[in-house]
Amino acid sequence: MRKFFQRYTPDHATVSKNRVFAMLGKPLAHPCLWHLNRHSAARGVAIGMFCGLIPGPFQMLGAGIACIVARANLPLALATTFYTNPLTIVPLYFAAFTIGRFVTGSDAHFVMPPEKGAQSLLDWSIALMHWLAGLGEPLAIGLLVLAALLAVISYFAVKVLWTMHLRRMIRQRRARCAAHTPT
Repeated sequence: MRKFFQRYTPDHATVSKNRVFAMLGKPLAHPCLWHLNRHSAARGVAIGMFCGLIPGPFQMLGAGIACIVARANLPLALATTFYTNPLTIVPLYFAAFTIGRFVTGSDAHFVMPPEKGAQSLLDWSIALMHWLAGLGEPLAIGLLVLAALLAVISYFAVKVLWTMHLRRMIRQRRARCAAHTPT
């Protein structure tokens, strides 16, 4: 798996030579952001899972900033944010709302947002604000709880899977050495 990711991700020297990334400064040229090991990969995936639930186009920005701070694998974190997409966002937000409703003890019900229809923009905006206020607290708390759960689970899953892979590779190497060693 490591070889697969290394084949498709640039190294820090390539990034530092790119003029677009050079404008962003030295933080993006740090080798830890581009190095792939089980620790940076686990942090990168966890950051990507957490930031994937940030609304709107701020997912990658949040993941990038968090990777710079945590020295996690940046390409893996950015790629992981794509688990939220038009097909998964509604079930994820519904799950977050349900979790938030359970945590807060709210009796709010998940309803679809109001449609614009023939009403004026002001009336529709007011209806939209009322809709958001009704979902607000359970959804916001649910998103935080769900993001934290997904991040923790994915962090440990990557660590466990990577360790299992390493142990399997060591066993295979020992078996090859034992087969070639004369007795």
